[in-house]
Amino acid sequence: MTNPTSTTASPGARAGRREWTALAVLMLPLLLVSMDVSVLYFAIPAISADLEPSGTQQLWIFDIYAFVLAGLLMTMGSLGDRVGRRRLLLIGAAAFGTASLIAAYATSAETLIAARAVLGIGGATLMPSTMALIRTMFTDPGQRAKAIGMWSGVMTAGIALGSVMSGVLVEYFWWGSVFLVNLPAMVLLLVLGPILLPESKAPSPGRFDWLSVPLSMAAVLPVVYGLKEIPSEGWNVRYVVSITVGLLFAALFVHRQRTAASPMIDPALFRGRGFAPSIALNLVSAFGIMGSAYFTTQYLQSVLDKSALEAALWALLPSVPIGAAAPVATALVQKGVNRASVVTAGFAIASAGFALLAFAGTDSMWLVLASCGVLAVGGVIVMSQIMDLAMGTAPVERAGTASSLMETGAEFGGALGMAVLGSIGTAVYRHDMPASAPDVARETLGGALAVADRVPGLTTVAREAFTNGMQGAAIAGAVLLAGAAVLAAVTLRRAELHTPQEASEPEKVPA
Repeated sequence: MTNPTSTTASPGARAGRREWTALAVLMLPLLLVSMDVSVLYFAIPAISADLEPSGTQQLWIFDIYAFVLAGLLMTMGSLGDRVGRRRLLLIGAAAFGTASLIAAYATSAETLIAARAVLGIGGATLMPSTMALIRTMFTDPGQRAKAIGMWSGVMTAGIALGSVMSGVLVEYFWWGSVFLVNLPAMVLLLVLGPILLPESKAPSPGRFDWLSVPLSMAAVLPVVYGLKEIPSEGWNVRYVVSITVGLLFAALFVHRQRTAASPMIDPALFRGRGFAPSIALNLVSAFGIMGSAYFTTQYLQSVLDKSALEAALWALLPSVPIGAAAPVATALVQKGVNRASVVTAGFAIASAGFALLAFAGTDSMWLVLASCGVLAVGGVIVMSQIMDLAMGTAPVERAGTASSLMETGAEFGGALGMAVLGSIGTAVYRHDMPASAPDVARETLGGALAVADRVPGLTTVAREAFTNGMQGAAIAGAVLLAGAAVLAAVTLRRAELHTPQEASEPEKVPA
């Protein structure tokens, strides 16, 4: 009898019950990795009361996970192609589970920061490995498209679910419980992974280019940091310099990949028709989703005066239709609808979501939630189809690298969306605030609400100004995504829209 962990399905072979069961096992860690991006939203106050971190330490507790995750995605994707995707996945699961246990019982801010950094390392191994294994297990184009659609839906839903789960857990337990929920899924993965998941890696990967690791991190981290800080503090010289430094290192990283004998990122990936456009369009989709989230979360709490937990629960409603978006898009493509048309429609739907948001007033909760739902549906349609196109275009031996590039692009897109749309909204807000308002009130809506009891009528004016800023950003988002729809129609129609024959079989590795 053939051991299922030592073989890989031939191209075009249909996956069976074992592969679909393995996919369900992969979805659990993926859900938790995406939830960890937002899981501290409600836990931070309790952590601050218990560990008493400084202001800087509190920022690092919150941000270190996303920074490490973004900085190591390309490294881990390439490493998985070389050492084995299943092996790296299981190592990452062990690291993620161990770090979760340490974080749950941390007795100092320093320990929690270190644990969150290790969680980021583990997350960076889990995300590209799960997608690469899906590419390996599901070689039939139709089945792979369905599996990738599920992957996209779980990723998107996990970010929304993380904040709600943290609110419920902190309400009834202690803050460490938001980390302990990771353990059962990681244990399940460690037990069932060796049984259900095939091992695969590139047959002739070459030496790992260690110099590319610091170059990639130096390219990603300063840019992500600068883009994340701009919405709250404006275009400070420090953040502009940070982005500039990151872009300079990005140029060095690209040069290294083009000249190294065995680069971390094989430039040949970008010769596949559709791969480079997929990265760009995926970035734009993340731009829209995260850019809108910057406003809607503040709108629910600060304009409608909902508590944090109430706002998070209401914010779950737009996630409900996400589950149907990717399967419907996949079904349309499989029935013969051109993928370019489906992606174009996805961007058009997302653009319509922004257009709806532009009509929101200071008491338009249902309109705002509807716009978020429409935007999310369009975004997931785009992401699922673009990811399937990219993974079908990339050679199977470079599946981990291809996945990591797509995910890194999404990280950049999300940070860029918050920076650009956040800056537009802030500029409108400051323009609409009266010159007589206190300086702190002219900076942010939160600052205005903090001093509103001292200035009659300030709350109403500030909420109207914020809503006007949200409308301005929504108009910009609608125009951008409408442009992306046109770009998708032009570029993807020229791309190879069917799944090409794999360049080579992944090496069969003994269990």
